[in-house]
Amino acid sequence: MFVDYYAILEITETASLEDIKAAFRKQAIKWHPDRNKSKDTTIPMQLINEAYLILKDTEARSRFDIEYQKFKSYKKAQEQEKAAETQKENKKEEHPDIKPKEPEFEFSEYEVKDDILKRWMANAKRQAVDLAKQTIREFGGIVSVGVKEGAKAAGTGLIMQIVIGIIFLIIFSISKSCNN
Repeated sequence: MFVDYYAILEITETASLEDIKAAFRKQAIKWHPDRNKSKDTTIPMQLINEAYLILKDTEARSRFDIEYQKFKSYKKAQEQEKAAETQKENKKEEHPDIKPKEPEFEFSEYEVKDDILKRWMANAKRQAVDLAKQTIREFGGIVSVGVKEGAKAAGTGLIMQIVIGIIFLIIFSISKSCNN
């Protein structure tokens, strides 16, 4: 399976290392769980980390770029073949109400030929999964600490309310007994 790391980070293949770092930060912020509370951001975060791990390494990126060129040639051939079939069948219809599909990043129909790159990509995927799990654990820990501290503050506030209520009750009772 081929993964388009440039598309994931939304950069071109001529991007500098600084561009890659900036794109990684931008995507990480965009897909961070704190900013997307209603979405499952695990897979996008894993892909972003995986892309960064490969593209920031000079040798891995060099091997990836060679495979990327082969992939682009493969995709171009597939598109030309599909266009020829469409023309042959003469079934080209326009559907203005159809939404454009989400961009694809993973292409299971294309097999990476460079065995070293394939191992590096698999390793980057494992590391990205580990990073995502670690982030989730840390996020869960932060939430847990927040809940505990909130409960402690609420408990303290409740105790203060009770003490103040008792003091007012005593003052009210004393003033009532003095009036009698």
